[in-house]
Amino acid sequence: MRLRAVLFDMDGTLLDSAPDFIAICQAMRAERGLPPQDEKQIRDQVSGGARAMVATAFSIDPEAEGFETLRLEFLERYQSHCAVLTRPFEGIDELLQDIERANLIWGVVTNKPVRYAEPIMQQLGLAERSAVLICPDHVKNSKPDPEMLLLACSQLNLDPASVLFVGDDLRDIESGRAAGTRTAAVSYGYIHPNDNPTQWGADVVVDHPLELRTLLDCALCS
Repeated sequence: MRLRAVLFDMDGTLLDSAPDFIAICQAMRAERGLPPQDEKQIRDQVSGGARAMVATAFSIDPEAEGFETLRLEFLERYQSHCAVLTRPFEGIDELLQDIERANLIWGVVTNKPVRYAEPIMQQLGLAERSAVLICPDHVKNSKPDPEMLLLACSQLNLDPASVLFVGDDLRDIESGRAAGTRTAAVSYGYIHPNDNPTQWGADVVVDHPLELRTLLDCALCS
């Protein structure tokens, strides 16, 4: 079936949001008299969400007393600092232009709550270009469940087989396969050091956003 749309995961796929997460962790540490943390250690935990980043930034067990206070502070700070340093990955702007020129639809399916995702899309000028934004707030089950992708396809009135879902986490690929979309794993995203995108079962693995151009060309001609 001919490709009609490309859906992206947000953090680590469409956008490099790690700089904002890192800045918040460093600020919280500084206010507590702690030295700066190795940025890579925080970046490696982005896919695990606030829980993983806070645990790493403060070397604290999530079950330990005081952890939840740190996590809630992190999230509160992120609400007002979610699009300060966040930018599209290199090559994403060109890729989106290619998609639009090919008269394809593109959108975002993310496990990031809508209270963060919407402001980020708006501040980066992507909200008016994206055909759909699906967040956990819109469904009962987040990725790796296929519900989010199926909802996106339903809202776009598209057969999942005509959609490519691009992500940087095993959950993205599992979700896409369960929903019946084509899948692309990106190795440039927030991949945990012990993880390997080539083992996720995606239809293709790319090292740079612009490598998806070839995939799009082939899909449009099929």
